[in-house]
Amino acid sequence: MPTDLFIGGQWRDTSARLPVIDPATGQTLCTVADAAPADGLDALAAAAGAQAEWAATSARARSEILMRAHRLLLEDTERLALIMTLEMGKPLGEARGEIAYAAEFFRWFAEEAVRLDGGYMPAPAGGSRFLVAKQPVGPSLLITPWNFPMAMGTRKIGPALAAGCTCVVKPAEQTPLSMLALAEILHRAGVPAGVVNVVTTTDPRALMTPMIDDPRSRKLSFTGSTAVGKLLLEQCARTVMRTSMELGGNAPFIVFDDADLDEAIEGAIAAKMRNIGQACTAANRIFVQRATAPEFGRRLAERLAAMPMGPGTEPGVVVGPLIDADAVAKVHRLVADACARGATVLTGGSEIPGPGTFYPATVLTGVPDDAQMCHTEIFGPVAAITEFDTEAEVIARANDTPYGLVGYVFTENLRRGLRVCEALETGMVGLNQGVVSNPAAPFGGVKESGLGREGGLTGIDEFLETKYIGVKL
Repeated sequence: MPTDLFIGGQWRDTSARLPVIDPATGQTLCTVADAAPADGLDALAAAAGAQAEWAATSARARSEILMRAHRLLLEDTERLALIMTLEMGKPLGEARGEIAYAAEFFRWFAEEAVRLDGGYMPAPAGGSRFLVAKQPVGPSLLITPWNFPMAMGTRKIGPALAAGCTCVVKPAEQTPLSMLALAEILHRAGVPAGVVNVVTTTDPRALMTPMIDDPRSRKLSFTGSTAVGKLLLEQCARTVMRTSMELGGNAPFIVFDDADLDEAIEGAIAAKMRNIGQACTAANRIFVQRATAPEFGRRLAERLAAMPMGPGTEPGVVVGPLIDADAVAKVHRLVADACARGATVLTGGSEIPGPGTFYPATVLTGVPDDAQMCHTEIFGPVAAITEFDTEAEVIARANDTPYGLVGYVFTENLRRGLRVCEALETGMVGLNQGVVSNPAAPFGGVKESGLGREGGLTGIDEFLETKYIGVKL
């Protein structure tokens, strides 16, 4: 598989190489090209050079290319899933699911490419007409994270290509192989040279800063931490660049006494253990109404304790390794802090010696609101349970965070469910379901969880400018 930079339709090696580590073993899988700032500017030049022709390509032609890419992804599921599991650790079953999820973004935006709309209306005072057109923003910089290395790529590349934008993609250094494999597939699908470029690096600041400051760059889409997102927003302000930011989360998961407990347990497992807890949508604070809390905690602990742990390539494994040693250290530090403040461990909670960067599925009860894990993303397989008494109380506690990506509510009372969903200060809510991500739905948050939306009917708008044309009659 490719391990070089992809610029202007060609593979380019570099003198410097970065290692790709298997988190299950700590061993180096291979090395990939380590781009310098000059490589990034070459990639931007390729994207800028291809922009006019790609924007002029018919929407139907762009749509057909994306549909071919959708088919090629699905046909190559086993190889791509194995690559993903080896470079970032998620079990093969989940990796296969991500390939299907990733491919669906190409199909969705292939269908949206031919549905770009505009407008026509007479001026209220008469004498002229208003035409409204949608045009591609232009060359776009796309920065993707390590936790969903394929799907976060297609979620950005899909709407960019559908809208008529070229792009430069910078994947996370921990997981470059999935994106390089995707570049190869897009090339096979017929994406012209220069339309999609991929640069991998160990120094993202040095690589991205010149591209962000370059006036040829017209759009930046970033998925990652809120801290890095704020820095990128400051940089983008220098050229007033269009931005989309999908940042951190601190998701509340609320279980009322009248909830279907079986359904709530399944929802909690889905919301907490997806990708070994390494997801911005992961349930970070689990609020359970007091009468239900003991049984909920016991049953959740039983389920998580029974989950097989090991390398994601082994059959039946559910809990794979975390991405690196720093991730393990952070998770254990948060668990130790919660226990020091009075939380009780029902299962897990202990470090595991190597090789590999594993942490056991863990359930804590009685986690106080001042515990550090209640104010930062855990990003690991730790379910932090706390009790509540009233609807008003849990809404206030759930909203007591600068983040607002997603929330989850479990109740059989429809009126209560709608009240709480509307009261939560989040961009998304799962009502009686633990997974909300869907290519056909708008994904994004409020407050410090981000700007803009990806997916859904609005996802392509992030890569389009609205132009008004006044016509005198």
